[in-house]
Amino acid sequence: VQLQASGGGLVQAGGSLRLSCAASGRTFDWYCMGWFRQAPGKEREFVASISRSGGRTDYTGSVKGRFTISRDNVRNTVSLQMNSLKAEDTAVYYCAADRDALWAAVSTTETSYDYWGQGTLVTVSS
Repeated sequence: VQLQASGGGLVQAGGSLRLSCAASGRTFDWYCMGWFRQAPGKEREFVASISRSGGRTDYTGSVKGRFTISRDNVRNTVSLQMNSLKAEDTAVYYCAADRDALWAAVSTTETSYDYWGQGTLVTVSS
C-alpha cells in the first residue's frame, strides 16, 4: 500500500487542523492505521491509532481530548482532526499502516507498522 499524507500547515496556538492520509489499493480495511509525529531534534512518537474496523482507537496521553482519528474504508482514507493545538504539537506527522493487526486491534508501537507516508509538517505558533 502507498500512503499520501496531506493537510499540514501553519496555525496559531488554539487553532485546528485536519490531516488526511490517502491509501492506494483496494484492501484498505486490511490495515490498522496510525499517526506518528517527529518534532525537531526528537525521536518519532506515536500519536493515534485506529483499528481496521474503525471501532477502536487509541491516543498518546498528550493529545487525548484534543485529537480524533477516523477512517473511511470506502474512500481509503484516515484522518486526524487536531483541535486546541499547542506549540508542542509542532512536528512532521506521518501516517502508517500495519498489515498484521487483528480486526479490532490498534497498534501503538512504531515497529508494528509496515508502510509509511512521506509526512506532512504541522507548525503551531505560540
